[in-house]
Amino acid sequence: MNIDWFFILEKIVLISGVLVISLVVAMYSTWGERKVASIIQDRIGPNRAGFMGLLQPLADGGKLFFKEEIIPGSSNRFLFILGPSLAMIVACMTSAVIPWGDTLTIAGHSISLQIADINIGILYIFGVVSLGVYGIMLGGWASNNKYSLLASVRAASQIISYELAMGLSLIALLMMTGTLSIKEIVEQQRHGGWNVLYQPLGFVIFLVCSFAECNRTPFDLSEAESELNGGYHLEYSSMKLGFYLFAEYINMFISSALMSSLYFGGYSFPFMDSLGLAPNLVTILGTAALFIKIICFLFFFMWVRWTIPRFRYDQLMRLGWNYMIPLALANMLVTGAIVLYRSTH
Repeated sequence: MNIDWFFILEKIVLISGVLVISLVVAMYSTWGERKVASIIQDRIGPNRAGFMGLLQPLADGGKLFFKEEIIPGSSNRFLFILGPSLAMIVACMTSAVIPWGDTLTIAGHSISLQIADINIGILYIFGVVSLGVYGIMLGGWASNNKYSLLASVRAASQIISYELAMGLSLIALLMMTGTLSIKEIVEQQRHGGWNVLYQPLGFVIFLVCSFAECNRTPFDLSEAESELNGGYHLEYSSMKLGFYLFAEYINMFISSALMSSLYFGGYSFPFMDSLGLAPNLVTILGTAALFIKIICFLFFFMWVRWTIPRFRYDQLMRLGWNYMIPLALANMLVTGAIVLYRSTH
């Protein structure tokens, strides 16, 4: 049996690169969040640690590393540790099927900038994301704290509710594209129009559900300080707390990458195939275009957080069940009727 060592090395480097980039983006998203908040609130923001406060995330990370590690005596120790670990692992696993670029050619070898191009990429993401709720539930329950437990129950019901609408909104997109492969969906947009032009309602529903899935304002009911003293990670400190916080920002990053790929062309950009540039350069520019789209979505996540107040919990559930799901169903039926009409005429 011949072992393709170049292929193995390629995947190891790609996996390591994606993980490092995800962690760095998550780390500096905290800096970006503070800067966006300071601009909106007419403040200065972080400006002490390094130029424009760029070393502030390193200072925060160091603080979390060296803080005292506390595990409540009445908690379930194993599950208490498993909760944040599971949240972090699930957040990192979703990046495996995102196409970060087209193909690079190095020394005669074609290198795909996608860890795993599986033909059920969207199903994989939904399957992995659905595991994330266990990290929150375990953390809240194992803490043996009533506020943490209430917050984790809130988070679980919220995530399950909005996953339904998110899945239904994607069905309409899948009817149009005819594939579950994210790479193929991006390639279709490369040679045609962006899907947001054909599925504007589906995109809006997916965007709203992404806020709920990431526990971002105005859907951060599981972390409502005035009601729950901090939420499901109330009893956590040091890097266990850091894992939960990092998982939220990694989920934001992956959600932004997924929305960019499904609705805004991913690594494709206008006239990319008619510029007459070298293929490798076009691939690099495509990856840069994808990250520009991701940064725009991250800014939107932060902008909304510091603009819109938090919902009440009954408003949150009413929005999900009475509005998002019916709208997603209607969008799916209308899209199905149009696809059927076009296929028969």
